[in-house]
Amino acid sequence: MATDSSGGAGLKRDQVRGYLRELVESLTPGDPVPSERTLCVQLGVSRPTLRAGVDELVAAGLLVREHGRGTFVAPAKIVQELTPSGGGDPSFSVPRAAGSWTSRVLELSAPPAGAAIGRKLRLSPAAPILHIVLLRLVDGEPMAIEHLHVPADLLPDLVPAELEHGDLYQLLAARGAHVHEAVQAIEPTVVNEREARLLTIPALSPALRFERLTSDAAGRPIEYTHSLYRGDRYRIVSRISLADPTPAAPGDSRHHPGIPPNDLTTRGTGPTVTTGDIQPLL
Repeated sequence: MATDSSGGAGLKRDQVRGYLRELVESLTPGDPVPSERTLCVQLGVSRPTLRAGVDELVAAGLLVREHGRGTFVAPAKIVQELTPSGGGDPSFSVPRAAGSWTSRVLELSAPPAGAAIGRKLRLSPAAPILHIVLLRLVDGEPMAIEHLHVPADLLPDLVPAELEHGDLYQLLAARGAHVHEAVQAIEPTVVNEREARLLTIPALSPALRFERLTSDAAGRPIEYTHSLYRGDRYRIVSRISLADPTPAAPGDSRHHPGIPPNDLTTRGTGPTVTTGDIQPLL
């Protein structure tokens, strides 16, 4: 991985963190990662810079350190699927909470997909994509940073104003690419120094990381997004219907967050509505 000395330590830390995330994705839980000395040589960075990147992934629960043994990929996390509310098209964006939401384009570029993004979008690593970085604000206050990756051929001649005054999925639909399904995961993490500056919060503050892969009706991936939402101001609220009287099948151990496993005597398969909730300043 090449580094850019003109970008400063912040850029190098971002590159180290990105490389380590790709490394974690390529390994399995419990696998060891290379030593700090080996990684420093591979990435061309100092040990403090590398250690800062490792520290962030340890805090996010992706890596674990074992004294005297080294650093390992953390055990797999329990995945909880959040279902759409039913009826009509499901929502493919992080649900908006109250307040006036606006967007500011921080970056719009067309780099090659690279190995990691190429795998997610089923593209060659050399294929061009659009990389869009948005700062999302609520009532003028920074709330989230969103990184969008879209095959470049789907949005030719895209300009920042279209994203600041429109909706990505509406822009895709106008060009013939209609979203059909999305898989989204949410996990806790912390912000680095650059993210903290953009969100006006202290470095290493808690945050929610959203990762979403969206496909069209033919199953073609048309968007990969990862977003960072402030943990001090943003939370996810799910309204879960437990009113379905159909008895649960033997061995049905599906889990609802906050409800102990096997505590439901019915299937509880009614609609689940998930919304965002902005917390007031303390």
